Amino acid sequence: MSVHISAQPGEIAKIVLMPGDPLRAKHIADTMLDDVKLVSSTRNAFYFTGTYKNVPVTIGASGMGCPSIGIYSYELYKEYEVECIIRIGTAGAYTSNSKLYDVINVEKAYSESTYASEAFGYEGNHIVHQGIAYDCINETARALNATVIAGNIHSSDVFYRSRPGTPKIAAENNCPAVEMEAFSLFANAKYLGKTAATLLTISDIIPTHEYISADQRQSTLDNMTRLALESVVNIHRKLAL
Repeated sequence: MSVHISAQPGEIAKIVLMPGDPLRAKHIADTMLDDVKLVSSTRNAFYFTGTYKNVPVTIGASGMGCPSIGIYSYELYKEYEVECIIRIGTAGAYTSNSKLYDVINVEKAYSESTYASEAFGYEGNHIVHQGIAYDCINETARALNATVIAGNIHSSDVFYRSRPGTPKIAAENNCPAVEMEAFSLFANAKYLGKTAATLLTISDIIPTHEYISADQRQSTLDNMTRLALESVVNIHRKLAL
């Protein structure tokens, strides 16, 4: 067991999918996995381990923000010897150039966060995806004839802002949308020599106030999650886990 995850040794799979919401993790486990077992419920951050097409996979909540996913992903990599984590979440688009339901496979995460510099001494404002997962997701999407946009993301520590418009870091680095977790996930994977990717569905368009309703969000995120799970099968084979 780690400090924040109460699973026993061997109860966490080598590949983990991480939505932010623990109830989203439960929905995925209930509807998409076989032979499911709840392996941790500490702080109500549910972790479920099961199989998808006979490949072991764990689904667990990251919480919100760089510090939260930073804690959970570090303990998964370090204490449970996880090899690959794929964040599966939502993002808000800065302009109407992005559309609702677009899916982004994150190449680089840009951030003003001090997480990487304080934790590991990494300087600079961005970190690239780590390992083979990013390419495997693109490859899997092509095989499924699924549309995925490969691009950058802004990982912000701020959800509410007093100043409207696209923040400078996002505008200067071609980040079409914002989320809050990819940067520290990539930092942990880089430091520990692990694999990490992030898949995001555009759930709202900030300037136009368009958004996906609760009912639409469930089916749309399920499509992204299916892509992630199919990618898990591909990654599992390539990493020979």
